[in-house]
Amino acid sequence: MRISILFLVALCQIQLLFAAIRLPSLVGDKMLLQRDAELKIWGWADPNEKVTVRFAGKYIYTEADKKGNWYVLLPAQQAGGPHVMEINEIIIRDILIGDVWLCSGQSNMETPIIRLLEKYPEINISNNHMIRYFKVSTQQTVQSVQDDIPNGGKWFSAVASEVTNWTALAYFYAQEAYNHTKVPQGMLVSSLGGSAIESWISQDHLKEFPNLILDRVALDSLRYVEKDHGVHTWIQNDWDDSNWLDFNLPGTLRSQGIRNRGVVYFRKSIAIPESKEGRHGRLYLGTMTDSDSVFINGKFIGSTSYMYPPRVYDIPAGILKAGKNTITIRLRSNSRNGEFIADKEYKLKVDDFEVGLTGLWKYKQGLNLDAGTSYKSRLRNMSVAGSGLYNGMIYPLKNYSIKGVVWYQGESNAGQDNYARYLELLIANWRTLWNNEKLPFLLVQLPNFMQKNDMPSESGWAKIREAQFKISKIIPHTALAVTYDTGEWNDIHPLNKKDIAERLFLGARKIVYNEKVVHSGPQFQNYTIDKDKIILTFETLGAGLKTNDGQMLRQFAIANESKKFFWANAVIKGNKIIVSHPEIKEPKAVRYAWADNPEEANLINHEGLLASPFRTDNWE
Repeated sequence: MRISILFLVALCQIQLLFAAIRLPSLVGDKMLLQRDAELKIWGWADPNEKVTVRFAGKYIYTEADKKGNWYVLLPAQQAGGPHVMEINEIIIRDILIGDVWLCSGQSNMETPIIRLLEKYPEINISNNHMIRYFKVSTQQTVQSVQDDIPNGGKWFSAVASEVTNWTALAYFYAQEAYNHTKVPQGMLVSSLGGSAIESWISQDHLKEFPNLILDRVALDSLRYVEKDHGVHTWIQNDWDDSNWLDFNLPGTLRSQGIRNRGVVYFRKSIAIPESKEGRHGRLYLGTMTDSDSVFINGKFIGSTSYMYPPRVYDIPAGILKAGKNTITIRLRSNSRNGEFIADKEYKLKVDDFEVGLTGLWKYKQGLNLDAGTSYKSRLRNMSVAGSGLYNGMIYPLKNYSIKGVVWYQGESNAGQDNYARYLELLIANWRTLWNNEKLPFLLVQLPNFMQKNDMPSESGWAKIREAQFKISKIIPHTALAVTYDTGEWNDIHPLNKKDIAERLFLGARKIVYNEKVVHSGPQFQNYTIDKDKIILTFETLGAGLKTNDGQMLRQFAIANESKKFFWANAVIKGNKIIVSHPEIKEPKAVRYAWADNPEEANLINHEGLLASPFRTDNWE
């Protein structure tokens, strides 16, 4: 037996010597390739190694260059499948041909579908093998572009046993696209929660923003190791926290005396009944800003790397014990905005036993990033460093043919003035990368979020929506999905991804499939001032203007000669809207849905599509 085992090991080692072909992470079983486009299949091998690619009854020969790089070009294929591809000794099965969509952005693009199971129970019985999904693993590389994605990856279909691997918007978009076209759909999701748009743009396209071009000092500082005083010690169950300060949870760190960036440890002890000792449980910790790691009795429970997702962590069997149990939260705040969000669930639950976690906790700071004055201590989070995500998560995809791009991002740039230019550069950058100046871009305008204001006010989110609208108007082959009725005031990750997907695909029907459809709500065109009234004109009217609830128009604001805004009277007159205020005789400007949360805005066309927010002024 020993001889046989040694022989098999030696045989495997010999075989590996001849298995030098390496394929990019995107190439694998269940992958979906773009129809009606020349297909590039590429990889790596030993220098000068001969490579044979067999597909659809044809075979193509090539040879790796001196560095081991090789590729072949397959002729355009019609939609269909499944197919098998052989690359030397490697066999790839269950390949479909259809439309491939690159989906990118931040956390709302990668909201896991598992969060939506209660709202959309049909997900649990999904049975669609004709739509496919691939999630690009996170790779931030400020230093240089990368040729491949780390940690591999895997394609999934949307059958019930695999659908929970999907992200939500990708699933609903793929379903919508497949149901309409009957063509297989592939969703290539390359996104990262909390990321800023600058990180998705190449250095070459950011040259007009010198602060985003990283120099050697910046690159060296990325290797700086922070000194967290609480690592490995303050998480322990028996650590003495009696001299720590008090914190009332939920709440902001700033309001309770923690005013700097860094890491803060929070501890709370709870009692578990004997009947629940060692049982599996679940920990609900609301939503936090920015990132966290959680421990119970010194054992790691879970972590979240950015501010938005709800924290729901499973407690493995064997961790909870009868009597005292200590929960420790390591919370990192990157911009002095640390917070445990109010009106969320904070509790520990084991079947029929539940204990609330709001109220008094103990805290101590483990790392103060504002203590020093060096560049390293002020280093921005890598996720917002210019080009890092482009280098690591977009550039490696350049050889993979795609139908178009779905872009859902903007939350992390709210309040900034350069977003329109950044988005313009991103579109130009990616079109250059894929060598397609008409590459379609489907843009999600930010949904409503945060509490509604009683009076008209400035809004960072409204400025992002304006920038998104502007770009959709001036750059060809783009379409905008207006979504300020799909959000939730207290959750930056609204669950209604289905309506967003439907509106996105309506844009695709117009700019990608060239269908004669009304894909947009009313779009502000121009205005005139007539004595004490401002007259607004619109385009993309469809069958005309109306409200979505049959009531009077809401969320129109008008400014007086002092540039102060007041809620206005607004009336539809044919294809125009007349805006006025009884006490304003010389109006200067109008704004519509100009708020973080303009949920009550109700202007639509007869096709039921929302008007995009707008303003006639530009005073800031």
